Amino acid sequence: MTPAELDAALAGSLCTVDAMGRLVHPGLPVAWGFAVLTFMVVVSGWAIMVPAATNPQRARRFSLLAIPGIGEIVRYITTRTWILLILKLMFVALFLLIIVAGLYGTPIAERNAATVLTWNLWWAGLVVSVFFIGSAWCAVCPWDTLANVFVRRRLPGRARPETSLNLRVPQLLRSVWPALLLLLGLTWLELGVGVTVSPYATAMLALLIVVLATLSLAVFERKAFCRYFCPVGRTVGCYSQLAPVELRPADPSICASCTTLDCYYGNNDVEPCPTHLVMGRLKQNTYCTSCGNCARSCPYENVAWGLRSPSSEAIQDARPHWDEAWFMLGLLALTGFHGITMMGFWEDGMRAFALAIGDSGQLLRTFTIGFIVSLAIPIALYASVVWITGRINDAPIDFKKLFAQFAFVALPLAFAYHIAHNLNHLVLEGRGIGSVLANPLGAGTLPLSRLEKLTSEADMVVSQETLNLLQAGLMAFGFLIAVRVILRRAEVVVPRGQHALFWRLSPMLLFAVTITAYHLWMLTQPMVMRF
Repeated sequence: MTPAELDAALAGSLCTVDAMGRLVHPGLPVAWGFAVLTFMVVVSGWAIMVPAATNPQRARRFSLLAIPGIGEIVRYITTRTWILLILKLMFVALFLLIIVAGLYGTPIAERNAATVLTWNLWWAGLVVSVFFIGSAWCAVCPWDTLANVFVRRRLPGRARPETSLNLRVPQLLRSVWPALLLLLGLTWLELGVGVTVSPYATAMLALLIVVLATLSLAVFERKAFCRYFCPVGRTVGCYSQLAPVELRPADPSICASCTTLDCYYGNNDVEPCPTHLVMGRLKQNTYCTSCGNCARSCPYENVAWGLRSPSSEAIQDARPHWDEAWFMLGLLALTGFHGITMMGFWEDGMRAFALAIGDSGQLLRTFTIGFIVSLAIPIALYASVVWITGRINDAPIDFKKLFAQFAFVALPLAFAYHIAHNLNHLVLEGRGIGSVLANPLGAGTLPLSRLEKLTSEADMVVSQETLNLLQAGLMAFGFLIAVRVILRRAEVVVPRGQHALFWRLSPMLLFAVTITAYHLWMLTQPMVMRF
């Protein structure tokens, strides 16, 4: 590509070329950033003036079974196995395509179905989908489907004699700590080792997860991998607390008088709940895999999908737990880390730091140090804010419980930025899926030229203006939910009936403002295009 051709392409493109010759896409316009900041000031002022929560209204819920006509369709879909089975087989087929393409296809990442489908489409779109369908991904997860085939020699859902050791998970592992450690390891592999730009490594990582799911199913009872170990499932479960959809009883009174608890134990035809949940007591989406076993086993057909007030779980329903608090904070730190590594100055800074410490290899040691520091800063900031909040309010609760109670503020902050950031990937890097599927192994292809990358912007699913509007709206939404979480969870430090005065909640409000402003700043920066 000649300099004249590049100049002509850049003239009609939103992209620019930085000093290192990398193609970068413009960030969110500063005007949108100031608009969100103004919204934050208004919301913060409102938060200072409102009373602390005393007896908050219960979140409004609406079962889809109550809609004439629609209700019958929903009941049919949730109580029939064949529909879910078809979806499972479709995703298994795509998964096997990814494995074959990764192992035997071209090493050119942007031409191989393994990297394009995994990182540009699935990984980027998964978080966006949670807002609309909650934890439904777990219901069609190909890892779990294949593990069932290997261990139980059948597809999941139907009850059969156990073929695993069926051991109880050790107490040490009955938490989300294993999932958090695996999520950290996955991020390290993704960004540090460069799995995202290697079709072969992508396929091997996918196979490794299938092996872990299979071993867990062969050794432990029910779906221990789904509940305790899966980093993707726990991420989806955490974020689904903010989703406006849920799988719940249509009539809670029926569950209250139930004596069989088929939703938990299963029956002769349907497996028990894979993650040990009793539908009548379910308050959180966190561990629900949307498998539908409860809907199919319920003798009263009382379980179905419903709608609810968005974010009601994070605001008031979810119970604070120490390990889950750390997972939510881990998500907050990791989303920010993903964003910062897409900035041009990150790579430049890593090179300079590597020279300073004498890291002359592949900069993996340098990256690891940056990774640890980037994660430690927001968590240390949150811990300091919790400690200050407890001190100035003389809270009658210890630090550990206060830490877990307010950790839900991290969830909307992480979720909003995660979606806003992923929209960039979906819109800018999700192009050309059709051509990749037409030649999944990338046979006979060459790397994308700069001209192809620049002209691909004409195929953006949404306009740049629409993308900016969505990103700004998401940041405003995340901050609003975070403030509502603070006000609701403030009942542990603010006496009932008193106003949530500025000096009582100012540290937590300042934390939400700081994190949102940081995320806004990252969105306004030019983003280096991955492929």
